[in-house]
Amino acid sequence: MRSAREFADVTLDAWGVTSRRDDLLLCVSELATNALLHGVPPGRGYRLRLLRFEGVVRVEVHDSGPGLPRRSGRNTSAEHGRGLFLVEALADRWGVGARTPGKVVWSEFDA
Repeated sequence: MRSAREFADVTLDAWGVTSRRDDLLLCVSELATNALLHGVPPGRGYRLRLLRFEGVVRVEVHDSGPGLPRRSGRNTSAEHGRGLFLVEALADRWGVGARTPGKVVWSEFDA
């Protein structure tokens, strides 16, 4: 996930995005981690896309694995399983889109 955060950091610098930067980078890390742990079959990778629209930065993580992401129970003391709760809390919007094969998990931040 380090390379995903570095890519996002460099891209946000190039775009001059300073607002909510830490939230964006944390969501990049969480979504990339989820893709690697749950959405990438052996021998495959994932794609991170950052998109900038007027007043919005969108983070997309594409994977080729089956199934949809789901939030686990709300055990706040657990070491794992809180990634989507963080994304939901930090992003203005998030969701899942279909792709063949796999899915796109995205989050958006109003800048």
